Amino acid sequence: MNPRSPLRAAILAAAESARLQRFVTKHGFRLGASRFVAGQSLDEAVPVLARLNAQGLQTNTTLLGEGVRSEAEARTAVDAYHEVLERIHFEGLRTNVALKLTNLGLSIDEELAHRNVAELVEHAARLGNFIRIDMEESIYVDATLRTYRRLREAGHDNVGTVLQAYLFRSEADLDSLLPLAPNMRIVKGAYLEPADVAYPDKSDVDAAYVRLVEASLSGEGFTAVATHDERMIEQAIAFARGRGVPPERFQFQMLYGVRPRLQLDLVSRGYDVLVATPFGPEWYRYLMRRLAERPANLLFFLRNLVRG
Repeated sequence: MNPRSPLRAAILAAAESARLQRFVTKHGFRLGASRFVAGQSLDEAVPVLARLNAQGLQTNTTLLGEGVRSEAEARTAVDAYHEVLERIHFEGLRTNVALKLTNLGLSIDEELAHRNVAELVEHAARLGNFIRIDMEESIYVDATLRTYRRLREAGHDNVGTVLQAYLFRSEADLDSLLPLAPNMRIVKGAYLEPADVAYPDKSDVDAAYVRLVEASLSGEGFTAVATHDERMIEQAIAFARGRGVPPERFQFQMLYGVRPRLQLDLVSRGYDVLVATPFGPEWYRYLMRRLAERPANLLFFLRNLVRG
C-alpha cells in the first residue's frame, strides 16, 4: 500500500480513536489479532515460536511496546527482554530478539537507551544469541544509528539494525554503514512520514528498496530482505546468484501471519527464512499497522469481525 494512501492514513487515524481501541482491545484476539501476534504473554508465544521452528523457519520475537515514559518503565522492558533471552535459550529455540529503542528509553534519554540495549546485547552474546535494533519514526534514525555504531565499535558483533526504503536518507545511511559489514534488515517502512523526508509514491519506495537490497548484498555484511513481495524476492535471488553472494550472507524475513505459504515455499527451495513473531499485551498499535499495510490484512480482520 502507498505509504501515505488515503486508506492507510484513515486506518492509522482511526487507531487513535479511544472507542475503537477499547473495542479492538476487548475483542481483537477473538476477531483475528492472533493471526499477527503470537500471544499476550511469553508463555503463549513460546509454542508458536517452537511450531514455526519445527516447520523449518527461523524466528525473532519482540515484546510489543514503544515510547516508555519513565526510566522505571524502561527498566521493566529490559528485565522482560532478559527473561525472553533466557527462555529462548532454555527452550532451545532458533529465535533471536528484535527491539525498539524507545521501549528502552530513547525518547527520554539516548544514553539511557544505549546502556539498556548494551546490557541486553551482552546478555545475548553470553547465550550465543543476537539482537536486532528496529528502526522507528524518522526523528529517531540518527540516535538509533549512533547507538548501533557505538555497539559495533565496542566490539559487539551480535547486533544488527534496520533501514527503511521510503526515507530519502537511507541510501546514504547504508553507504556510511557498509564499512562495518553490518547485519542489516531492509524494509519499506511502516510509519506515516512527512513528504520532505519520505517518498510519497509506492513505485519510488519499491525502486529505493531494490537499490538498498542490491547495495547491501554487494557489501561484506549480512542482508535481511524483509518483504512479502514475490517479485522483489525473486529479484534479490537473481542478483545474489549473479554476484556469487553465498546463501549464508542473506535471509528473507516476513511477518507472522502474512504470506505463510510463501514462507514455506522459500524454505522448500533451500532459502533461509525468518518470521518476525511479536507478543505482548501492547499489541493494539502493531495490529493497526499491519491492517494499514495491506488491504488483504484489513479484509481478513473485517471478515472475522462480521463472523464474530
